[in-house]
Amino acid sequence: MYHNIELKEGAIVIADAHYSHKRPELLAFLGEIHAQNIPATQLFLMGDIFDALFGEVSYTHVQNQEAIGLINEIAQRIEVFYLEGNHDFNLAPVFPNVKIFPIEYQPVECSYKGKKILLSHGDIEGDFGYRVYAKTIRNSSVLRLLAFLDTLFGHAILKRLDAYLSKKDDCREFVGLKDFMQKRVGEKYVCDYFVEGHFHQNKTIELDSFVYVNLGAFACNQRYFVVKSTQNRELFEEKNFSQGI
Repeated sequence: MYHNIELKEGAIVIADAHYSHKRPELLAFLGEIHAQNIPATQLFLMGDIFDALFGEVSYTHVQNQEAIGLINEIAQRIEVFYLEGNHDFNLAPVFPNVKIFPIEYQPVECSYKGKKILLSHGDIEGDFGYRVYAKTIRNSSVLRLLAFLDTLFGHAILKRLDAYLSKKDDCREFVGLKDFMQKRVGEKYVCDYFVEGHFHQNKTIELDSFVYVNLGAFACNQRYFVVKSTQNRELFEEKNFSQGI
């Protein structure tokens, strides 16, 4: 776990954009941050920002090159933190100026106004089978083999993956979220806020020991969040990017 990151007032937090040619809104959003039309003191990318971006698979870089370029340029002006998700990982070579946090370094510990905040993409704390899968799919040798086979077959593998992912419903309600999260993280971590994406629920829940925030997915109505001081227990101001393509 990383420690002592200061979460600044006005930081922008975005999760689960699942950017692809069928969901291009992220590109316009990043463009507005780059042009400073949307002010940001920091940018936290909470994973699954891309529908498919893998460090060892260069074809995914080509597909996402415009968005990658904007993130790298933004990172030359402000701090950008990228918590890798289950759709985007092994990203250090892709984003040389961005602070990258693989799954094994999550949750990331931050502080804000004297509060302890833990950030995670959300695919930590999986069962044994998922942990084996997550470690295998992130293995560099496995990804290089995937890249070789995909190139050999004219990118049929990644095109098939893209077709499958484009049909997924990213905005379903998670029934029983509070009980699930109390058992999953509520009894394991000590903090004031635990913030993650992955589940796409856009809900803030009072657990026994802390406030749990599940961020809404940018892929669902282009939601993003701004760190803002308030008198209540809310940490973020929710906003909607209405200028999406």
